[in-house]
Amino acid sequence: MVAVKEDRLRLGRTAPQATTSRVLDHVVRDVTASGVRMRVLEAGADTSPALVLIHDFLTSRLAFEDIIGPLSTRFHVLAPDLPGFGESEKPSAARYAYGIEAFAEAIADLIAAFGVGRAHLCGHSLGGAVAITLAAEHPELVQRLVVEDSLCYPFPMGMRRKLPLVPVIGGIFFKQLWGRALFRSFFRDEIYGRHATFPAARVERHYELFNGPSARESAHAVLRAGLDARPVVARLTRIATPTLVVWGRDDRLFPAVSAQRLAREIPGARLEIMDAGHSPHEERPREFVALLTQFLEGRR
Repeated sequence: MVAVKEDRLRLGRTAPQATTSRVLDHVVRDVTASGVRMRVLEAGADTSPALVLIHDFLTSRLAFEDIIGPLSTRFHVLAPDLPGFGESEKPSAARYAYGIEAFAEAIADLIAAFGVGRAHLCGHSLGGAVAITLAAEHPELVQRLVVEDSLCYPFPMGMRRKLPLVPVIGGIFFKQLWGRALFRSFFRDEIYGRHATFPAARVERHYELFNGPSARESAHAVLRAGLDARPVVARLTRIATPTLVVWGRDDRLFPAVSAQRLAREIPGARLEIMDAGHSPHEERPREFVALLTQFLEGRR
């Protein structure tokens, strides 16, 4: 069963109603899909082309807050918190099969719930792997695809990245001992580029949403499930939708060489390298919005 429930929260003011469309200014709703409640931010006119923004590991729709407003002037934006993250439900791993495939099906259900037909997808990192999977498995739902610094190929892992994955000890460390300082340093040292302004308040909010037993349990399940991205790589040649690969030149998590390989392996994909770290849409939001809009509107 898929259902869109009543509004839960309104941020800002609701724009005047147009005669032929419903115009929203950052309305947050609950969507129940496959028994899991997802929190979704909706913005823009519902007659505009739909654009689904899919966030990264340990974040939520909040990661897109700098670009949702500008994008909503041209698109009907849907920005969900994936199951287990943000303000969405965090079921136990025994009840929900956390992983890229499960998240892709959740986004497919979300598109159906809002009745938008085909949608553009923009996925960041983990969200990029989800978007690739959805585009390959449900091409009828995807109009254009943007993947940003996507999880896809094997990447270097130092001890700090490996420790949460060590059997038994890693789970205890991640679920109980990975505190605020380590969380903050992960974002500072791995996510944002060397010359980026560190968004301390946003990272603090990410930590607050992560720092609970169910959230940590869910995140650890996702971390373990995302180790093997071979199914994502296997799906690349099946993508038939126009695709843009965006990458930060200074990405310290997934090296930019992966961007070139990804653009080669997705048929007809375009590549754009930005002067940023792992999160170009946060570090250079104006440039990212311009790039995204031009591509989605078929102007490049």
